Amino acid sequence: MKDKRILFVSSEVVPYLPETELSLTAFQAAKNAHSKGVQTRIFMPRYGVINERRHQLHEVIRLSGMNLIVNDMDMPLIIKVASIPKERMQVYFIDNEEYFKRKAVFTDEDDKLFPDNDERAIFFAKGVVETVKKLNWAPDIIHVNGWLASLLPLYLKEFYKEEPLFAESKIVTSLYNNGFEGTLNEDLASKVKFDMIKDEKIATIKTPNHTNILKSAIENSDAIIYGSETISDELSSFIKEREIPVLEYQPENLKENYLNFYADLIPAN
Repeated sequence: MKDKRILFVSSEVVPYLPETELSLTAFQAAKNAHSKGVQTRIFMPRYGVINERRHQLHEVIRLSGMNLIVNDMDMPLIIKVASIPKERMQVYFIDNEEYFKRKAVFTDEDDKLFPDNDERAIFFAKGVVETVKKLNWAPDIIHVNGWLASLLPLYLKEFYKEEPLFAESKIVTSLYNNGFEGTLNEDLASKVKFDMIKDEKIATIKTPNHTNILKSAIENSDAIIYGSETISDELSSFIKEREIPVLEYQPENLKENYLNFYADLIPAN
């Protein structure tokens, strides 16, 4: 895997957010790949709870400045970068004042999901792709973590399917037990459809609950990793129907097993 390129996209990463199974696993997977000579890039949203001064985030002017269209609205994309101390790994933050300035991650003070989480997910997916395009950095593996990042596989396979930079990229999605109650905005499917994505490709997210958003990611991924020890029976059955490579939960030796799993997905030159 040395000199291969892995793009890690996660809704949560330590040390920028509190330690959870998701935020820690995403960090450890990237850290280990980086330590083995793999070229890595990490992308996450720039939530308002992230202390920019403490973590030394700074805006990258040459990458910022474009507008992304979300449901017929022009939304400015701001890119910020920081380095994880001691690891020499760069983290790219997708930012927009409308979507990410608030001092919270997914829910308000009453623990209710933000009504625009659907648009935040669309913006994040598009922001990651457009930034990687500007970097002209073609990843061998794109590893997706967290439900807010789970529209990325759909957008890569459909909206960006003609983009040559990702023609050889393999998409891996990790699944975690970090769900939410209820649904995102019921208009999610129509907002995705605005991007000329066909009806049959968005059928799964017509009811945008946690399970269906992950099902959409599974449908558009080349391989799946169990990030948590237990996943719902519904999702497990759905994965089996897809007949794609699966890496079971790794309580021990996550590092080597992840790298071996990535390597098996990359075609031999």
